[in-house]
Amino acid sequence: MKKIATMKLLQRRHWGGPLFAALLTALLTAPLAQAQAPYIWLDDKGMKQLSDQPPPPSVPLNRILRQPRHVQAAPVPGAADEAAATPPAPPDDKAKRPSTLAERNADFNKRKADAADASQKAAQEAARQSAAAANCDNARSNQMALDSGIRMSAFDKDGQRSFLTDAQRAERSKQNQAVLAGCAR
Repeated sequence: MKKIATMKLLQRRHWGGPLFAALLTALLTAPLAQAQAPYIWLDDKGMKQLSDQPPPPSVPLNRILRQPRHVQAAPVPGAADEAAATPPAPPDDKAKRPSTLAERNADFNKRKADAADASQKAAQEAARQSAAAANCDNARSNQMALDSGIRMSAFDKDGQRSFLTDAQRAERSKQNQAVLAGCAR
């Protein structure tokens, strides 16, 4: 007798708990969520839209997947006049059908490659500007040394050291001024 009472107690706990009640409620109310959205249509991106309100007038009838039976598609006032006045547009395949996963993937890869190219070009431009700034700093330093009047030396192709004459100093100053003129830009 005691064994039977224990079995009944186990059965009551298993099937009578709050978890079972929640699961049963969820299973019974799941179809109601679908029933509360009587309008289903495809938007411009091809995504399904669920609503208890009718779709916007811009949605064509062939994109409305479901609507209540008692509601007929009401013509928009003035739309018939406009439709009669304008000739029908040629069908556009890309606007009609949603893009496939392969097309979206190709677009993503193209955007990714474009971003990588833009990043590489930006890095090259930054390196070029950095080198130009360093060149300008060197030219300013050289010009200050040339303008100071101190004796300057140079090395010839054989490695021999010689001092610059006033003519050589003026020529180097002229060359340095040309470089500095490009730095002012």
